[in-house]
Amino acid sequence: MKNILIAISIILLAACNTETASSAGDNEAVGDAAGTAGTGENAGESATGRETSSEEAAGAPRTEETREREAPHLEPAFAGQTRAPIPDDSANWSVETVAGGLEHPWAIEFLPDGAMLVTERPGRLRLVGADGSVSEPIEGVPAVDNRNQGGLLDVAIAPDFESTRTLFLSFSEPHDDGTNNTALARARLSEDRSALEGVEVIFSQEPAVESTGHFGSRIVFEDENTLWLTMGDRQGHPVRRNAQDPTNHIGTVVRLNFDGSVPQDNPFVGHQENRPEIWSYGHRNIQAAARDAEGNLWTVEHGPRGGDELNRPEPGKNYGWPTISYGIEYRGGDVYEGRTEAEGMEQPVYFWDPVIAPSGMDFYDGDAFEAWQGDLFIGGLRSQLVSRLVIEGGRVVGEEWLEIGSRVRDVKTGPDGAIYLVTDQPEGRVLRIVPGGD
Repeated sequence: MKNILIAISIILLAACNTETASSAGDNEAVGDAAGTAGTGENAGESATGRETSSEEAAGAPRTEETREREAPHLEPAFAGQTRAPIPDDSANWSVETVAGGLEHPWAIEFLPDGAMLVTERPGRLRLVGADGSVSEPIEGVPAVDNRNQGGLLDVAIAPDFESTRTLFLSFSEPHDDGTNNTALARARLSEDRSALEGVEVIFSQEPAVESTGHFGSRIVFEDENTLWLTMGDRQGHPVRRNAQDPTNHIGTVVRLNFDGSVPQDNPFVGHQENRPEIWSYGHRNIQAAARDAEGNLWTVEHGPRGGDELNRPEPGKNYGWPTISYGIEYRGGDVYEGRTEAEGMEQPVYFWDPVIAPSGMDFYDGDAFEAWQGDLFIGGLRSQLVSRLVIEGGRVVGEEWLEIGSRVRDVKTGPDGAIYLVTDQPEGRVLRIVPGGD
């Protein structure tokens, strides 16, 4: 019966995707339709300007976000769940350009010698040298569906890359019937670094749907044998409701062995119906994920209008979307019943309202910024900033905004201690945050 419902949802999505049709300003929408403040990453407002609020004037802690909330009727579940105070300690920093001329770069990964692999969403993988040189496209990349939010997405080298030259790519996998899905491929980088060899798709999200949005798609290694892959709800009613159904992969995080097989300690192994690959479910669109120093997975997902979320996904747990949320629909109005809590559903560690449109994040472990050790840095697309979160005891206790002025798609600590970024633009760049400046 559940498989029949999923099939019906896919058919209905193709015929009438009401959310997609009415929310051109969603966090990941493209084109010229967006323009209303607070409706998405392409809206004209930069979302980084600060004004003194009445709370600040009255002596309340200063926060980076001072605009009115999009969904003020949806109250936080606990103190500090949103709008954490600006930290007392910070660092002087400035931004340098490392390389340019990249078309909508999506992810950056460092090789052992300090060179960088950078994906371009249209379907190209390039090598960027420490000197800023950009290679010709590396051959052998799988075919991608590069419409709208789709394309070649994340890249990650295996922990044993130096001996195996193994890397992983996530991408939107096209099908002849017009459907697509998030997929994960494993390959080897040739010795001369000009081509991928032995390319094999080891996981494909099921079901494939006729949509061009919400692919999620970050890769995080748990250890030397297993990894996590994040995915999205595929954008739109009714297919997004499947994020509450763990018999499919919509709106989930999956945990896999490096060959694509299922780890036997996954939470749903042995369950009669739930998919054994699933680690957690009830997610909207996870485009940022990283592991902390203790080995815990953290994710940030694009929310609805006023509901981007930071979560720490745990095995078998339900993170609520679309039943609960701290945002509203991009077209206006509550998401279904407008609930923020429900039995058996987890609360986000933190949320942003208005949204920052998050994509790419990393826990800082470099030597260049002593004050930032262990902090979480999250890229913002529409907000054109990097959000620095100070986390203590599993809670966010401080937030600082580093205003970049470009759409930040990925964030990575470099071997030199700088924080590297890629900007999502037709003429995208590799940037790095370095000590110095005012």
